[in-house]
Amino acid sequence: MKQLIECVPNFSEGRDPSVIKQITDEIEAVEGVQLLNVDPGKATNRTVVTFVGEPVAVIEAAFRAIKKAAEVIDMSKHTGEHPRMGATDVCPLVPIAHISMEETAEWAKRLAEKVGDPLSIPVFLYEAAATRPERRNLATIRAGEYEGLKEKLKNPDWQPDFGPAEFNARAGATVIGARDFLVAYNVNLNTTSVRRANSVAFDVREQGRIVLDEKGKKVLDESGEPKRIVGACQSVKGIGWFIEEYGIAQVSMNLTNLRDTPLHIAFEECCKSADRRGLRVTGSELVGLVPKQVLIDAGKYFLKKQKRSAGVSEAELIKIAVKTFGLDELSPFDPKQRVIEYLLEDDKNAPLSKMSLKIFADETASESPAPGGGSIAAYVGSLGASLATMVANLSSHKKGWDDRWETFSEVAEEGQRLKDALLHKVDEDTMAFNAIMSAMSLPKATDNEKKARKEALNAATKLAIEVPLSTMRLALESFNIIQRMADIGNPNSVSDAGVGALCARAAVRGAYLNVKINASGFEEKDYVETVLAEANDMILQAERWESDVLKIVESKL
Repeated sequence: MKQLIECVPNFSEGRDPSVIKQITDEIEAVEGVQLLNVDPGKATNRTVVTFVGEPVAVIEAAFRAIKKAAEVIDMSKHTGEHPRMGATDVCPLVPIAHISMEETAEWAKRLAEKVGDPLSIPVFLYEAAATRPERRNLATIRAGEYEGLKEKLKNPDWQPDFGPAEFNARAGATVIGARDFLVAYNVNLNTTSVRRANSVAFDVREQGRIVLDEKGKKVLDESGEPKRIVGACQSVKGIGWFIEEYGIAQVSMNLTNLRDTPLHIAFEECCKSADRRGLRVTGSELVGLVPKQVLIDAGKYFLKKQKRSAGVSEAELIKIAVKTFGLDELSPFDPKQRVIEYLLEDDKNAPLSKMSLKIFADETASESPAPGGGSIAAYVGSLGASLATMVANLSSHKKGWDDRWETFSEVAEEGQRLKDALLHKVDEDTMAFNAIMSAMSLPKATDNEKKARKEALNAATKLAIEVPLSTMRLALESFNIIQRMADIGNPNSVSDAGVGALCARAAVRGAYLNVKINASGFEEKDYVETVLAEANDMILQAERWESDVLKIVESKL
């Protein structure tokens, strides 16, 4: 499986599109790299670029971009609201798939070495790639910014990890490292006061604020360090600033560990602090990309605050999050362009589930053997889970049942999970069929070719057995929520639960037929015997479930 790294370099130019394009052109010229997002900011005079790929390609693209930035950006003339110390200010690598943080840190070191002496740029390593503990924190390295860099490099404690310890007036210095996914996030306030925005930032950020005495002097602890009041949100860095472009002050935050503080909690804490200070949060903005789960979790959080079912579609959850955060206040926010998973999606891997109902039916009715019974069984199963989910959502909003909304929300969330998993099987079943056809087309002239063809055919056949078998398991699992909704759900929708049961049983039996036909003649007899035993047992369970659900339904009609 491919190792994937995300690279998120921040360049000190956000106002001249031609300069930005020269840099991004270098990235796009590297084969195997996918440019996902270019996010310029005029007030900060800074552009955040996001691209992904395998490590070797990413390192090459990052090097070319850093080199070009050093040529087209003159830091001696740079101004902007955001702290910075170089033309390429910071260049983090983020592990995305099948690669550890330790491996990613090694790639960061290779990039730093590639940049340092050849480009005459002082390079500091940070976060997981840091060579010493005091350099893990980006803010510590960047203290003094570009204007203080010349003197900083004279300090023996601040010799760069790579590159010359000499001031490069044009390119400044660059910080390279490896870190977890970081979300850069700004919360908009209905004020122009940087002091008030900073007060909110101090309330929220982990570092908090320094304690002052009645004369405004710092209060020191026993070790002589300033005392601090810790902020509300762990793993959050933040400052207040004024954005002339928008005419408002913002709380600018970096969320460095979303497990410690999810985006919606940071937003809520900003709202609480602003309210205490007579301010209002009017919206917010994301800088760069965001993982899909961040918005899904936020959508569920905000729905549950309203005591409404969180068992709605992914698209609806994201819509709720975007509207609640006010992410479209300053500029349009398109999840398809800002959510990293959507940008990495390949429609070729899910062609059927993205079709309209009519086109899917037409494709099934065509002379092509796929999609066939396995895909249809999975789709019918997804409809069964969807009907149970619908009953749960209707029940959660039923008048007089307000105290039961959480129960129905839990069922609806489980139904959404099963629905999505079964929809995935629609395409996976066709992919398994295609794998068999590909294996059968392999050459078989020599003994080696015959052996390779046989191994490929066995692997593809086993996949073609496992996919409908997993469809059976998921459809059988859906009976749990179908029966529950028939029993305790909105009585006006009991017939929908009944149809859901019929769909679930059809899915189990339909997938079973595909298991049997693909297992016939398969050489691994013990494997086939085990599979068929499980499949036959699931058929019996499905029939019992269907009978039980229909009895409940009939008793209420």
